[in-house]
Amino acid sequence: MLDVSHVTAGYGRTMIVRDVSLAIQPGEIVAIIGRNGVGKTTLMKAIIGLLPLVQGTISLAGAAITAAPANDRAQRGIGYVPQGRGIFPGLTVEENLEMGTLINARVGGERRHDVAFQYFPHLAERRRQRAGTLSGGEQAMLAIGRVLIGRPTLMLLDEPSEGLQPNLVQQIGDDIKRINAELGTTVLFVEQNIELVMNLSQRGYVIDKGQVSATLSVAEVTNQDALIRHLTV
Repeated sequence: MLDVSHVTAGYGRTMIVRDVSLAIQPGEIVAIIGRNGVGKTTLMKAIIGLLPLVQGTISLAGAAITAAPANDRAQRGIGYVPQGRGIFPGLTVEENLEMGTLINARVGGERRHDVAFQYFPHLAERRRQRAGTLSGGEQAMLAIGRVLIGRPTLMLLDEPSEGLQPNLVQQIGDDIKRINAELGTTVLFVEQNIELVMNLSQRGYVIDKGQVSATLSVAEVTNQDALIRHLTV
């Protein structure tokens, strides 16, 4: 589904990620973990096309997207929920979801909002409410729901648990697993919440100082002690 090969990217002359390679198979849920400031978000921005590559290549479902702009990558099937969620606080829930209909013009037929309301029915009850007045959990649902409207084949999530209470972290994890199981959406997510990593991921990569320092099997991503070691080194 996704192949990232020897990618180097950063800001100006400062390279944040260096020679990073990873591969995600269709239908997988894969975690990227690591301490703050090691390059996880930079890597996600490079994958979606918000940062140009200094070197390396990226392909999606076998097609090269290295030179493709972010909007083209979204239309090809990559959905991106950034750190902080990136909702429009002054717009209503429904208006935020309407922005999601611009992601992928090839999706049509059914009412476009229905897929968001199917997985997050609470949003339907809040459809006229301004997004900035929603709780943190509701905003997380809205950000994911907006991406779902474009029917992505690959969903990138940057710190989906950020600012959420433990019970909501569990709920968001369960929602993502359901989306993966029912829609077949491949998921690559950045996370530091150990409980969510253990609950959600099937395997993982550890980023340290801008490079992949370890790959984690299913046994390792469900082992709390192993995860703590990687997050505290």
